[in-house]
Amino acid sequence: MMADTALDLALPCNATLGEGLLWHDGRWWWTDIEAAMLHAWRPGETAPASWRLPDRLGCFAHCRSGRLLLGLAKRLAMAAPGDGPELAQLRTVAPVDAAEPRTRINDGRTDRRGYFVFGTMNEAVERRPRSTIASFYQYSLRHGLRRLALPAVAIANSICFSLDGRTLYFCDTPTRRILQCDYDAETAQVDRIRPFTEMDRPDAWPDGSVIDAEGCLWNAQWGAGRVARYDPDGRLMGAMTAPAAHATCPALGGEGLDRLMLTTARAELDREALAAQPLSGSLFGLRLPQALGVPDTLFDDQDR
Repeated sequence: MMADTALDLALPCNATLGEGLLWHDGRWWWTDIEAAMLHAWRPGETAPASWRLPDRLGCFAHCRSGRLLLGLAKRLAMAAPGDGPELAQLRTVAPVDAAEPRTRINDGRTDRRGYFVFGTMNEAVERRPRSTIASFYQYSLRHGLRRLALPAVAIANSICFSLDGRTLYFCDTPTRRILQCDYDAETAQVDRIRPFTEMDRPDAWPDGSVIDAEGCLWNAQWGAGRVARYDPDGRLMGAMTAPAAHATCPALGGEGLDRLMLTTARAELDREALAAQPLSGSLFGLRLPQALGVPDTLFDDQDR
C-alpha cells in the first residue's frame, strides 16, 4: 500500500458544497451545489469562470456538440456555456422524481457509451436516519429516462464505470460501502450487485469516485478529508489527504493526464471546525508520477 500523501492547495475557494469535478478542454469544471453555480478554471489563471444557475446543480456532463447536460435539482437540462454570467439556451429535457418532493439529483457521470447515469438523494428535514427513497437513472436521447433496477438509497454517490464500461460502481453514502454491478448501457440492465469495498475508518463516508487508467477506483471520503485509491479487487492501496475534512469529488486530468484534483465543502462544518480548516471549499491537487487520467466520455447528444 502506498503511503499517505498530502495534497497541495490548487485554488482557494469558499464552496459550500463543491462537487462533480471534471477535466475538459483544458479546464477543471465543478459545481457548488448549494450556491447553484458552475465553475471552470484553467490552471495558471487567478480565478475561475463562473455561471449562475436557476437551481442547484448536482452533476453535469459535457456533450459532443459542445453543450452541457445539467443535473439540476428536479430536472435534466441542456445549456450552452457563454461569456455572460448565466448559461445560454437552457431548456429542460426530462423532469426527475416530479412526484417526490423530498429528493434532488445528486451524483452522476457518463457511461462509456455516452449515456448519462445519475442518482438522487433524500434531503428531507426528517432524514435522521435517512429514508431510502432515492434512485439511480440512465438518460440518453435514444432511450429517454430509464430507472435502473438498483436498490433504493438515501444518498446516491460514487457513480463511475470500469474501463470496458461493463461494471458500474455506486454507493449509498450512509452505508459506508461502495458496491458494483454488471451494467449494459443499451438495455439499461444491471445484474449481480455485489460489494466492492468498505470504508476502513469510522469518520469516512464515500462520496464521488473516478476510475483511472489502471482500472483502480479513487474515492473522495467525506469526513476523513482524503482520497483513497482501491485496486480492481477493492483493496485499499493508499490515500491522499487534504486540510479539509469534507472531501467530495476527485478527478484525474491535466494536460498530461497526470494530475489528481479534489473538490471540498464547507457544508456541515461549525464555526470551530471552519476556523481549524479555513481552506475548506477549495480545490486541492498534485502531480502523479504517471499519467492515470481517463477522459470522461462526452454525452451523446447527436444520437438519432
